[in-house]
Amino acid sequence: MSSVACFLSRALLILGLALGLSACASRPQGVLAPVQADPAAASKVDLLVATTRAPDPAPGVYFNGQRGPNLSLDNIVVSVPNQREVGSIQWPNRVPGDPARDFVTTKVLSMQPSEAKAWFKRTAGKPRRVLIFVHGFNTQFADSVFRFAQIVHDTDANVAPILFSWPSRGNIFDYNYDRESANYSRSELATVIRAAASSPAVSDVTIMAHSMGGWLAVEAVRQIALQDGRVPAKVSNLILASPDLDIDVFRKQVLEMGPQRPHITLFVSQNDRALRLSRLLSGRMTRLGAVDITKEPYLSQMESATGITVLDLTALQNGDRLNHSKFATSPEVVQLMGDRLIKGQRVTDSSLSGSNSLGATTLGAGQVLGSAAGAVLTAPILIFERN
Repeated sequence: MSSVACFLSRALLILGLALGLSACASRPQGVLAPVQADPAAASKVDLLVATTRAPDPAPGVYFNGQRGPNLSLDNIVVSVPNQREVGSIQWPNRVPGDPARDFVTTKVLSMQPSEAKAWFKRTAGKPRRVLIFVHGFNTQFADSVFRFAQIVHDTDANVAPILFSWPSRGNIFDYNYDRESANYSRSELATVIRAAASSPAVSDVTIMAHSMGGWLAVEAVRQIALQDGRVPAKVSNLILASPDLDIDVFRKQVLEMGPQRPHITLFVSQNDRALRLSRLLSGRMTRLGAVDITKEPYLSQMESATGITVLDLTALQNGDRLNHSKFATSPEVVQLMGDRLIKGQRVTDSSLSGSNSLGATTLGAGQVLGSAAGAVLTAPILIFERN
């Protein structure tokens, strides 16, 4: 391909992604302004939100994409309408939204760290698990709140949900700003993780991160390991969905976590259009969330890896149009996360054959690819884990 054709190809890709990713621009502002909701028409998700964003005085906005000087805590209760498809977010067409049809909030309350204990006591189930979610690139504050509320609701996970929202401008053309904002926020995320893991009331901590938030989450866990000598034992599971992370950097980060690190689950998709753009912007370095685990050198690397499970979602057809948020928009994956991963269980802990959770059968539990990487094909999800 000529240099001109290559340039045009990149330009068209970037333009197409810009149009696809900027759909939220038409949404009304101020959608987080609290309204009253009928409990019979909607369910509530009670979130603790930690953010490094700058406060915004606009009604119903609360935080923008600029970097704040301190870590802020808020208690936000989201109302999720009963009549909706799993994996979807129903945005208000106008403000205020209709709780019978739209995602809305019923409470937004600033909190002090000392008040977090009362929130945890109110929201934690018997297992006393905490789920910390870190959003990705191109995400405004309201997007992060509603997306995490959707995940918590649809997975039906019995956890205390904590959202960590870092300063993303929510603009496709601010990739480098967002990447530096993720770097800016790693110490604060490490503080949140430490606080959850050190609480006697907490039994287990799962961290889930999407896209660029994957780099932030892995870096925060690595920082804790280097500073404290190990990752807290309660931090048992790290789920990285479509991680926008250089694969060489990830390998080094995992090594520096040490042997006492959480189990890592990766959601990858070779047709992730957003990560194609990221690859162009990152010097053509392969992004972890877009690897083909069936090919070298990734297969050999998987064979020698311990404590890592890879779920290839390439064949799924019911995710988002960019194939970048399948972990949240695909009903099959959402149910899998709720049934197993967020509960701290491994996908391969028991046979999935005969299970209706994925709407498919297991075609080869224990089938060997190479010498050590077991591949369980639960159509249309391909699961890799070292035997």
